[in-house]
Amino acid sequence: WAIIPMSIKDIYMVESIKNQQTHEWLKYKHYAKRLPSISYSFGLFKKEVLVGVCTYGIPASDQLLRCCGDEYKTIAFELNRLIKNDGLEKNTQSYFVAQTFKLLPKPMIIISYSDPNNGHNGYTYQSLNFLYTGKGGSTKEYIINNQQLHSRHVNKGWFIKNKLKYDDKKNIVENFVQIGGRIYRPKPKNRYIMFLGSKTQKKKMLNNLKYEIKPYPKGKNKNYNTNYKTTTQGGLF
Repeated sequence: WAIIPMSIKDIYMVESIKNQQTHEWLKYKHYAKRLPSISYSFGLFKKEVLVGVCTYGIPASDQLLRCCGDEYKTIAFELNRLIKNDGLEKNTQSYFVAQTFKLLPKPMIIISYSDPNNGHNGYTYQSLNFLYTGKGGSTKEYIINNQQLHSRHVNKGWFIKNKLKYDDKKNIVENFVQIGGRIYRPKPKNRYIMFLGSKTQKKKMLNNLKYEIKPYPKGKNKNYNTNYKTTTQGGLF
């Protein structure tokens, strides 16, 4: 008898999960090592075991929210985290993201970045026919104790909250360096956009898009260390 190989959809299930179920994955397994804004969170399950997470949240940039004008700013969301275990079947990541689209409310504008600083060109987004709209993202990162912080998070309140010395005579950067931190200026990220909705809705959003659509970037991807073993790999909830 010939053995018929199982398809990805026979092996994996994608479901909405509680935001808390993503926290360990995002804080310890994802390269950013921090929690983003989370409005929608999804889990990738294999034999009822959580093997990946994907989250969507409100973009921090007002410009991103208005990428198709004020009319659409309330339906613009960022696919801000995507992480799975290593060693899964080929094309599993693309399948995972595509299945989350089916579970999201519509119409919706999805913005996501691939980070060349961590060896990512965005091939998952390219395989799903996201539009590539050039470079964007953060221009400055704050790093302390091997933790990477977004510039919008580091302010006087952050120092006070963490019981760190703050000198009002110095600016944020000077204060951050004073406590042993360093400033990192990464390469701009690759910005991708996807429209979800009816043909009419997608056409209207595309016609209002303020970014120029460009050819996909290419290059060799590099993998980062995802060996952290989560303890929250329980079954479906």
